[in-house]
Amino acid sequence: MSYFNWDKLIGYAFLKGGKAMSFFLLSLCLITSGNAQESKESFRLSDNDIDLIYKSDNAEIKIEIDKREQGLEIATITLSNTEKFTPGKLSLKWAVPSNNIAGYWSSSASLDKTITPDWGPAKVKSMLSRHAPVISLFGFDDVNRQTFAVSEALNTVITSTSVKEENGMMYNEVQLFTQKHKDVKIYKVQLRLDIRGVPFSKALQEVASWWTSFDLYKPAIVPEAAKLPVYSSWYSYHQNVSKEELVKECKLAKTMGFESIIVDDGWQTMDSNRGYAYTGDWNPERIKDMKGFVDAVHDLDMKFILWYAVPFVGEKSAAYEKMKGKFLSYWEGQGTYVLDPRYPEVRSFIIETYVKAVEEWDLDGFKLDFLGTFRAKKDTELTTEGGRDYASVNDGTDRLMTDLMSSLRAVKSDIMVEFRQPYTGPAMRKYGNMLRAADCPNVALINRVATTDLRLLSGDTAVHSDMLMWHNSESTENAALQLLNVMFSVPQISVKLADIPKEHFEMVRFYTDYWLKNRNLILEGEFTPYAPQGNYPMISSENQYKKIVALYGDLIVNASSTKEMDIINAKTSNKIIIDVVGEKQDYDYVIYDCKGKEINKDKIKLKRGVHVFDVPASGLISLIPNK
Repeated sequence: MSYFNWDKLIGYAFLKGGKAMSFFLLSLCLITSGNAQESKESFRLSDNDIDLIYKSDNAEIKIEIDKREQGLEIATITLSNTEKFTPGKLSLKWAVPSNNIAGYWSSSASLDKTITPDWGPAKVKSMLSRHAPVISLFGFDDVNRQTFAVSEALNTVITSTSVKEENGMMYNEVQLFTQKHKDVKIYKVQLRLDIRGVPFSKALQEVASWWTSFDLYKPAIVPEAAKLPVYSSWYSYHQNVSKEELVKECKLAKTMGFESIIVDDGWQTMDSNRGYAYTGDWNPERIKDMKGFVDAVHDLDMKFILWYAVPFVGEKSAAYEKMKGKFLSYWEGQGTYVLDPRYPEVRSFIIETYVKAVEEWDLDGFKLDFLGTFRAKKDTELTTEGGRDYASVNDGTDRLMTDLMSSLRAVKSDIMVEFRQPYTGPAMRKYGNMLRAADCPNVALINRVATTDLRLLSGDTAVHSDMLMWHNSESTENAALQLLNVMFSVPQISVKLADIPKEHFEMVRFYTDYWLKNRNLILEGEFTPYAPQGNYPMISSENQYKKIVALYGDLIVNASSTKEMDIINAKTSNKIIIDVVGEKQDYDYVIYDCKGKEINKDKIKLKRGVHVFDVPASGLISLIPNK
């Protein structure tokens, strides 16, 4: 707030008279008007002083604090008026010393989780179809320092964090209503602030659980098939898909433990130029006998999932004329328009298309792509005029997806729906039951980080890897790294199985079989990723009986002497180092290479301290305690 010496200013105005007095009166009017247009409230939450700045005076502000436990509190902020009002911009700001803050986690941070200065703060812009409204500040010891999240996952939220060079303070902020919001009489949002000294991964997983407590974000039921390995046509065939070749691939995939196929882009057009100019009619031009194709896959006892780009109507499609005037934007270079879900005709067109596909072809699921393009641009008119029944694009998208899933489940209750990053936030979990890492062909590191980040916010929704691929001349050990880096997600693979070397085939079959045998532990155990600033060089999952650890760097594994333990050597060096805590214990152990060949089998007494094992690159050691 600015302070003025009013006596001097008034005295100057009277002495100079005329224009000076007019200037004084105008300045006073602007200053008081500015104050009237901004409200500021301060409150204390989880030992932090929070400033709430509301850039309007059109609503009464009420703040209620709910202390869940020591270090975890939730503020419910209510804006209300007796008449409808348009919410003004609202900011929540606070600062905390940067003590033991090594980095930050957000759904968009990816490989760079380093803290940034206040002149370039780390930001994430979330909404229904993009990212999630949460940031976690973690320590050098992976411990949560501050994890803050808001309940608004439908409309745009900007969360940010940064460090100020001059004082070493971390400045956190949550911004709401940065885009025009519909008029309301009452609006509620919750800010959840967690400063407990728990692992950052636990803090994030509890945020995900908190979101599910809201009716708007109730997750979809996850059918068993969504939690089983998938074969995809995309990287191996791109748009040149054919029924005959893919059925042959399915026969091989089935023997390796893959239970579904995703037939990706290309089935709907003879054009192979990668763009989307012919997208929107959804007629099986390349695969004429789609029902026969689906039946052939079903005869192998596999599920059939088909790709659709939900928002797209290509400029060369017949649907373009039908939907003309009902678009949000045009994607330059891709030859397609983005449909506007605020029109009831658009929603009906999309829903009827997908319901018809399930009824006629007996599909088991959809890969629904590009939902992230359902978003308002700067020039989007946010009104209900011109035939729109929603002003907000997010509201229109929510209505579309809610009605679509209701309609699909009425036809097939266990329908599977896949979304990929970045449209994998809390609101998207109520529509989709398979959330996939963004495209990262042949980049194992990104696949590992992406699937791990997804696991932290996805609860029991099935998290899938991006499709695995590699060159046929790759060493078997290095090819195995593609699979091992996504060990804690549902694997998808997209190599031509009929063409890969025998050694690669054996490797995929061995590790897919291993994954299936340990699936419940991998997907439902206590999931712990380590060293986020180092891109998770070690990840584990455990229950009361067994622990699986995957090493992606030369780290030491801490081990108790009470559980069975598998250590996967997902790196190129051969040494596995275990630091045993607790009482000495006799173990049987077996060491395997990446093709499942038994390299060594013996007994060992592990006492407290460090032990070193020689395990082949991309192999594993299994330790079973003797009772």
